[in-house]
Amino acid sequence: MGLFLRRHRRHKSGKDHCYWSIVENSRSPSGKVFQRQVIYLGELTQAQHQAWEALASRFSSPPRPDDAQSLLLPAPAKPASPPPPTVRFSDFSLHHPRQWGACWIADRLWRDLQLDAFWKRHLPPSREGTDWTAVLQTLVTYRLIDPGSEFRLHRDWFSRSAMADILGDDPSLAAKDNLYRCLDRLLEHREALFGHLQARWKDLFGAEFDVVLYDLTSTYFESDPPFPEGDKRRYGYSRDHRPDCVQVLVALVVTPEGFPLAYEVMSGNVQDRQTLVHFLKKIRRHFGKARRTWIMDRGIPTEETLALMRKPRHRISYLVGTPKGRLTRLERSLQDKPWQTAREKVAVKLVGDGDELFVLVNSEDRVAKERSMRRRRMKVLVRRLKELQGQKNLSRDKLLVGLGQAKQQAGRAYGLIRIVVSEQGSGFVFRVDREKLRRVRRREGRYLLRSNLTAEDPARLWEMYVGLVEVEAAFRNLKGDLALRPIYHSNPERIEAHIFVAFLAYCLHVCLKGQLKRVASGLTPRTMLEKFGRIQLVDIHLPVEGGKTLVMTRRTQPDVDQRLVLERLEWELPEQGPPRITAEGELKE
Repeated sequence: MGLFLRRHRRHKSGKDHCYWSIVENSRSPSGKVFQRQVIYLGELTQAQHQAWEALASRFSSPPRPDDAQSLLLPAPAKPASPPPPTVRFSDFSLHHPRQWGACWIADRLWRDLQLDAFWKRHLPPSREGTDWTAVLQTLVTYRLIDPGSEFRLHRDWFSRSAMADILGDDPSLAAKDNLYRCLDRLLEHREALFGHLQARWKDLFGAEFDVVLYDLTSTYFESDPPFPEGDKRRYGYSRDHRPDCVQVLVALVVTPEGFPLAYEVMSGNVQDRQTLVHFLKKIRRHFGKARRTWIMDRGIPTEETLALMRKPRHRISYLVGTPKGRLTRLERSLQDKPWQTAREKVAVKLVGDGDELFVLVNSEDRVAKERSMRRRRMKVLVRRLKELQGQKNLSRDKLLVGLGQAKQQAGRAYGLIRIVVSEQGSGFVFRVDREKLRRVRRREGRYLLRSNLTAEDPARLWEMYVGLVEVEAAFRNLKGDLALRPIYHSNPERIEAHIFVAFLAYCLHVCLKGQLKRVASGLTPRTMLEKFGRIQLVDIHLPVEGGKTLVMTRRTQPDVDQRLVLERLEWELPEQGPPRITAEGELKE
């Protein structure tokens, strides 16, 4: 086996990028040499490159005899008297294979965040001896690795995982009633958890909290009202494009590095602008009154809220996106201002307005993207309009339906086409509104930022605002990898508890992401979990003379890519457990 680093060059956004992966040279039985990508590393710093190169070189060397993996059986002890019974190795069998590697990673992350100690204090065992902390860890691990309903966890997933082995071999952890009863105990400890996470993010990654990112998303339910009073499931503006379903809002606060600080579940009909004041008080309560900068998208703060944040007694800084209508009013003021380069292909203009600063940003990459999207939609729209014009015997009602469908597909591009339908019949003509098109082209790739950080460099303001992608990434992970929806519960408290469990799983996800970022930017948490999910735990049954059975629980050995990552993270797998002997008739399949 020969391992080496391979470089991949890519020209992206006008720049040359260099990515790396570890590749293995192998030889087939026929003698043909082939190569396999072992692990993708992404962009590397010079120090990371040197560390991976040294590690690949060491793994390429033939192993010394003393480096070999331990055998299934422990080293033979000195012969005892009487001699041990004979084991019939030819009759061994394998039983109960289960996924171990990803569960072990989740357990390590759980302990890195000291959630075991936190929940031991807040979720003591029941009088019947139910370990609620272990039940919660099972729920969170399931949400991180292979999310689904609690009933699926109880019926299927738990038996296929090694959670019982990791947490103490207690099958009652996945009892259906225990899973639901555990959810009923969580919400009262949410505020305490936020304070605990703040300390852990600071200790593990040196996180700072003087800049926070704030955004909202929605998650819907396929259930029909009416609901009892106080239920947060309501119809509202759906970010999931499901206005036909009731929903709840989830507001999230993270640091620019993506570390989650707090979240809130709100009624589905609450407007974005009604949520901010509550969170200002929450963050101040948890993190003190120190000067803090809030970064938000447009539509969240109102003029009244921004005025409140500007007051000297509050000393709250903000950086927010601004609706394009404001750009129309400031266009003349910005027209004669010079462009300043913020980054390659990104330029900014700024204009002061009392105690506020407005920053106009022009991104060449965004210009190309928005222009391409607009052209594509206009081509589809024009083609559809010509098809409608060419259809004979088309009734007026069907024409209007066709135009409505075309409008829905074209989005804003529909406003760039002027359509005149004849007062009688189904004829119509259309043409491009060139004046509107000129205005749209002039504003493509441009957006306006607003801040009371008047002393800041506008380029720095732009860089801070771009950090909002971390909140968007958090919502993508919650809805995608962690399957925040669909929500199977109908009880309002369990709905919020379900979101609480998803938030905890996201904390493990972010912790793993932070650990991987130290060694290679191209390693993602999902890749890591999938790779280590291949490590299985299996029970080996060896018949022994006298009708007994020697049972050894052993895990499969890690592959080369798994061992490489373990070495770079400086993680060690735990030792294999000792074998046990069962008497005749005691062994249950």
